[in-house]
Amino acid sequence: MALAAPVTLFLSGDVMSGRGVDQILPHPGDPALREERIRDARDYVALAEAVNGGIPQPVDYSWPWGDALEILDAVRPDVRVIDLESSVTTSDDFAPGKAVAYRMHPDNLPLLATVRPDVCALANNHVLDFGRRGLEETVDVLSRAGLGPAGAGRDAAAARRPAAADTGDGRGRVLVLSCAMASAGVPSRWAAGEDRPGVDFVPDLSARSADALARRLEAVREDGDLTVVSIHWGSNWGFGVSGSQAAFARRLVDGGVDLVHGHSSHHPRPIQVYRGKLILYGCGDLVDDYEGIPGYERYRADLRLMYFPVLAPDTGELTELRIAPLRARRMRLEHASAADRAWLCEVLSRAGRAYGTQVEPDPRQAGYLTLRWWRR
Repeated sequence: MALAAPVTLFLSGDVMSGRGVDQILPHPGDPALREERIRDARDYVALAEAVNGGIPQPVDYSWPWGDALEILDAVRPDVRVIDLESSVTTSDDFAPGKAVAYRMHPDNLPLLATVRPDVCALANNHVLDFGRRGLEETVDVLSRAGLGPAGAGRDAAAARRPAAADTGDGRGRVLVLSCAMASAGVPSRWAAGEDRPGVDFVPDLSARSADALARRLEAVREDGDLTVVSIHWGSNWGFGVSGSQAAFARRLVDGGVDLVHGHSSHHPRPIQVYRGKLILYGCGDLVDDYEGIPGYERYRADLRLMYFPVLAPDTGELTELRIAPLRARRMRLEHASAADRAWLCEVLSRAGRAYGTQVEPDPRQAGYLTLRWWRR
């Protein structure tokens, strides 16, 4: 009998489709903001234009993805998972105490449909920016479009339910559990309750919390399934990973989780392979409106990564990690230059040294990067 083919995933960091991104699309929502310095989302478009030139408006739905679409067509991943860090709503219920709020108009949903995500992880610090009404509309809009909302819902049972994506060819499913922590700016009051909409909120980095997540996946896992914990955690900036974060990720793997998909940081963080399983501590942003915002230049947040792990279907072990580097310019993703790719290899290899990983140019295909790791 022929062996089952490996499973290729596409994993992205934050897709922040609200605010300035929403304003350049065909159906922009109300641009009103309540930020301290900027009160109109169109000002973020102007900031980006001041740095890199004019943006045609409205753009078509492929514009923000740019060269990422060519990459997806070339790699053809079996399952696609994005962290959707924006509500999709017309609600005006600004969350009290939130300094920054993201919403995309529901009529702009084709932006997401363009990349055909199987799972949209919603447990993050922006999905409730426009209240529980905005959250419910977000979940409803994504569900109707078949875009796999996970990590948020009308009650705790819905928020905690893993999303299941079929890999095709009888190879089983990929189960994705989306959850979030206070370290990424998620208020504990956003936790879903028995009869309260919200997110799957993890209260701490304890072994007990990690074991609870692993057990929930194991309870619905069937033969041939692969499991992913997609977790919104940690600060926005910096390459450091706390010992408690690393211990939590390893505990998830010890509990049977096949891949830890971490996000929240605006730039990529170190990568680890533990007991053969991939841990991404922070994927960085993929789509956002940060292009013209000054500060933190040393992290090169204009550089974005698309992650394509290849997993053994029987064990879930990582057999290969291809990484496609991009650069945001005029609110569109373009192929990264050779100099930018070299910078990413150097920085991520230095950050990953403590975890036994190194990022290198992919010798098989120009323009891609690959991961080399030592058994740990």
